[in-house]
Amino acid sequence: MKKNTNRLIPEDIETFNTENFQELCNYLADQDQDLKLILDNHGYPPMWTRANTFETLVHIILEQQVSLASALSALNKLKEKLTEITPENILKLNDEEMRECYVSRQKNRYIKGLAEAIVSGEINLEKLPAMSGEEVRKTLVRLKGIGNWTVDVYLMFTLQRTDIFPIGDLAAVNALKRLKQLPPKATREEILAISEEWKPLRSVASMMLWHYYLSRSKKE
Repeated sequence: MKKNTNRLIPEDIETFNTENFQELCNYLADQDQDLKLILDNHGYPPMWTRANTFETLVHIILEQQVSLASALSALNKLKEKLTEITPENILKLNDEEMRECYVSRQKNRYIKGLAEAIVSGEINLEKLPAMSGEEVRKTLVRLKGIGNWTVDVYLMFTLQRTDIFPIGDLAAVNALKRLKQLPPKATREEILAISEEWKPLRSVASMMLWHYYLSRSKKE
């Protein structure tokens, strides 16, 4: 067990849930005074989660390099068009219909590639929760358009793995820089070194960072 004051967490903890999430936030706050300031000033972050579905992965692909609002708008248009976002239904849409749902040509290829992989049995979403994080990553990044950021979000939000830091996420990185008063040109290595201090709870720390980022954005 790891210990700080009177809080204990298992060293081999792998997932968070509604029962332990706030306690894990408290543990991190005991370890890091900057994270404690987030709780003191903004309260606990939401425990963001998503179902283990094809729709969830489509949503994450749509979120790549665009605003959350733009991605949600495209997702909702797909829902209007299809009622249910399944691999089979997606593959029935032609390129023009996908464009009408605000899906770019590039993301259209990514989403249909994922759909084809699931229909063919190359990817089985039901098997992913039983895999290690590294196995999940190797399985998903074989598909065009699914990189480490997409897998990081899936591992954190869907499989609720505790120890992911999404280095490719600008909001998380910028929140860390601001919280730790790092220079704008702080290197990837410097940022990752700080995140190492939060192991094995880097996912929970990242949610605290997102909460900090969003809370400050509302005030500015």
